[in-house]
Amino acid sequence: MDIFEFLKGDRFAVNAGVELLEVGNGYAKARMEIKPEHLNGGGVCQGGAIFTLADLAFAAASNSHARLTLSINSTINFFRAESSGYLYAEAREVLDKKRLSNCEVRITNEAGRLVATFNGTGYRKETELPFEPIV
Repeated sequence: MDIFEFLKGDRFAVNAGVELLEVGNGYAKARMEIKPEHLNGGGVCQGGAIFTLADLAFAAASNSHARLTLSINSTINFFRAESSGYLYAEAREVLDKKRLSNCEVRITNEAGRLVATFNGTGYRKETELPFEPIV
């Protein structure tokens, strides 16, 4: 098993159409195509869908060390509304400690314009994951 296979167990993100593109040591990139089911009453991508995209990238980056890391705090700021195309979430771990991880995630549209920023802090448990750490 690898981290891609492991994160397919995140059924909520999978059902939302989030696709993990790449994972490195404390790094991940994911994307999601905006579909009609992602739109809110105003006709733009619902904030929860964008949060789910960012959260999966955060999960991949923070769990890349093969120790179960679960979110203890997450915030998101929205800057641009989108109603079609792909959104991309790029997560970079800025803190990697024994028990804590912190990631900054930039969510952009296909043109590279900033749509939102997400910051997540995770707590590392003793549980080892069923794949090798990504170095």
